[in-house]
Amino acid sequence: MKSESIPLVFSFPFPLLSLLIFTPWAGAVLLTLLRGASALTARVLTLAFSLSTLAFSVLLLDSFDPAATAPQFGERQPWIAALNVHYHLGLDGLSLVLVLLTGIITPVALLASWRLERSARLFGALFLTLQGAALGVFLALDFFHWFVFWELSLVPAFFLIKLWGGRDATRAAYQFVIYTIGGSAFMLFGFAALFATTGTFDFNELARLGADGTLAAKLGAGPIQFIFLGVLFGLAVKVPLWPFHTWLPPAYAEAPTGASMFLTGVMSKMGVYGFLRILWPIFPQQLHAAAPWLLTLALGGVVLGAWAALRQTDLKRMVAYSSVNHLSYCLLALFAVSYATGRAGLSGEAATAALSGTILQMFNHGLSAAALFACVGILQTRADKNNMGGTPMPRGTGVSPLGLKDFGGVRAAAPIFAGLCGIAMFSSLGLPGLNGFVGEFLIFRGVFGLHPGAAAVACLGLLGTALFLLTFWQRVFHGPRAEAAAGEFSDLRGVEYAALVPLVLLMFVLGVAPQLLTRLINPLVTAWAGHLVLP
Repeated sequence: MKSESIPLVFSFPFPLLSLLIFTPWAGAVLLTLLRGASALTARVLTLAFSLSTLAFSVLLLDSFDPAATAPQFGERQPWIAALNVHYHLGLDGLSLVLVLLTGIITPVALLASWRLERSARLFGALFLTLQGAALGVFLALDFFHWFVFWELSLVPAFFLIKLWGGRDATRAAYQFVIYTIGGSAFMLFGFAALFATTGTFDFNELARLGADGTLAAKLGAGPIQFIFLGVLFGLAVKVPLWPFHTWLPPAYAEAPTGASMFLTGVMSKMGVYGFLRILWPIFPQQLHAAAPWLLTLALGGVVLGAWAALRQTDLKRMVAYSSVNHLSYCLLALFAVSYATGRAGLSGEAATAALSGTILQMFNHGLSAAALFACVGILQTRADKNNMGGTPMPRGTGVSPLGLKDFGGVRAAAPIFAGLCGIAMFSSLGLPGLNGFVGEFLIFRGVFGLHPGAAAVACLGLLGTALFLLTFWQRVFHGPRAEAAAGEFSDLRGVEYAALVPLVLLMFVLGVAPQLLTRLINPLVTAWAGHLVLP
């Protein structure tokens, strides 16, 4: 995959990409200063600033040229001359899709957390900080400040889990940070070695050196292999790639609903984005050599993630393991493309399908997984009201973990909620006509053309996904009414509609008209597939 230089001009009379990143941070600062603000004021301000990403995205969509595969709306300014560091931002089709996803998930996650009463101002400030950091990761093109954004995202996520989480939130938060910082340390050492050799942190320049073989020639076979493994490990933990996934289920399960939605909807995509933006372009030969082993790990996530979800009784852990399963499809497609690169009979059509499916899966999984966590949050709220789920929590949301046996007959008590949750489940299942089908179909279409054996094994993951989602649907929404679904178990109310309905509508829209997204990425993916020849 070759790199193209970024146009160093603004397409607007103001730095739009910088505004995308720093407007949520401005909201976080404002919330910090408004010490006397009521909880309602804090919530409204947080929601308003979170919507800035969608507002700026409309401007980007209006001026974005999908045919131009080089990053657009470029911003590049000298920053640290001694290290040749530049403040360098740019946006292509991949970045735009993830910026849109962030702009959608953040406000609905905040709406799902609307009734959190404790420290609403601090909660909002942390959430906006997390939003800005994620946007920085998707837009930065120089490793130095990309890594700053990458690491900065851990701080608000840690406190959101620890302060508003469940019974084991402290342990889950520390486990989350230790794993991700540990992986990031290896990646940092790797890029320090790259800088010592090349004198640059610029992703485009490093991708050019990696694509033409210059980087491998300068470093030597041994050193570049170690650097590759360090960067791989840092990104693998973030996705997470099996077996580096063990931090994810407790973190997602213990986090408050809104944080779980953002973690699965946006933060998990940062790792896959790193594979596409950094690892694959800079280390094409090393990734090609490691692809057979990495395909095995991706298949482990696809198959074992789904079957682990089937074994769960805790609803949030079930959805958490489903994220391991669905994100492993993205890595499976990428590794299959890398495996076939340079081999006789490489199908450009199959590679294009696999890469397009990867990007669509990232977006579509963000919608469906966030919706499922919102649904579980609503179930928790109802169970807490009916005094179900054990002893109330000492902090955070005040609810205990809920399992499949705690519910039953919810469809009769809350038919609208059941309908919306069912749509989210069938989207995650990949039902034709909903958004989840498109990405998974393209991934399997591509992987079958590149590595039929891997695609055949991955079908076991589809079976496991169907089993655990249908078990969820049958146990919770059908059958005799359990205590948690009895009495005052009400249907959706006001703000709960606002959190779920936009996601469900997008599932239908993108299931019927996926070209709304594919037109943004098709030229870029076609260009990637056209460069799949090893030096």
